Amino acid sequence: MNKWLIFGAGFSGLRIGEKLAKGDATVAGTTRSVDKFPKLQAAKMRPFQFDGSGFSGEIIEYLQEVTHLVMSIGPDDGGDPLLPNLKDQLAQYTPNLRWIAYLSTVGVYGDHDGAWVDEETPCKPVSKRSVDRLRTEADWQAFANNKQIPLCILRLSGIYGPGRNGFVNLAKGTAKRVIKPGQVFNRIHVDDIAGAVMHLSASNISGIFNVSDNEPAPPQDVVTFCADLMGIAPPPEIAYDEANMSAMARSFYGEVKRISNEKLRASGYHFTNPDYRIAFTKMWEADAWK
Repeated sequence: MNKWLIFGAGFSGLRIGEKLAKGDATVAGTTRSVDKFPKLQAAKMRPFQFDGSGFSGEIIEYLQEVTHLVMSIGPDDGGDPLLPNLKDQLAQYTPNLRWIAYLSTVGVYGDHDGAWVDEETPCKPVSKRSVDRLRTEADWQAFANNKQIPLCILRLSGIYGPGRNGFVNLAKGTAKRVIKPGQVFNRIHVDDIAGAVMHLSASNISGIFNVSDNEPAPPQDVVTFCADLMGIAPPPEIAYDEANMSAMARSFYGEVKRISNEKLRASGYHFTNPDYRIAFTKMWEADAWK
């Protein structure tokens, strides 16, 4: 039986664990706070507390039997919370490890002036967080090479799903239609992140994969589509130069690229939500967006 450990059972990690636990896998996940333990347990995951400072006795014991590892914690100001400081311990404590997934971001590609990018496109990250991600990808590749096991680097587009989507923003009154000519983003439903992990791990596939939908689209179009489904008026358009945005949000608008998911589809993966129209329609009709 496969035994999984998901470092960072947050929005994506929790969904991955929940999907895996519905099969025949044993799944555990980490969180910084014990307050999150009930949520992991409800998803049939064994919870561990991990803050990046080291491994507890319970985690060490579990690691001995882990066959599959998913790293879903992004690097912070101190770098990756597992590598390089804990790489020797992680290597020592995982004698049965057979496959690793590292959840990265399409932000590592940087700005490509709206051109299509695939896994062979040179990375030229702009923001510090994307520079850190690219460096961490290399650290995980070195770790996997030393362990002589497959590593999948999943570069994710903007993540959405139940509880994190345009419907929620419209209901809260926080949705904006910011207009910047030529601006497009790709997106990915959290169920397809989980689906991609399960698909790639089933054949111990290694390599870099863009996990992204099929339709790069202007962000204001998505807001309008959600408002139409809800039967409400969309928020007024705001010119990008006049929009009140956080520094992080504004940095996203400083990069324009179209993400190709052809490699993942060629591997045999079939997207549950290939574009935002299908995804939002399904969530609205099933009342599965909250």
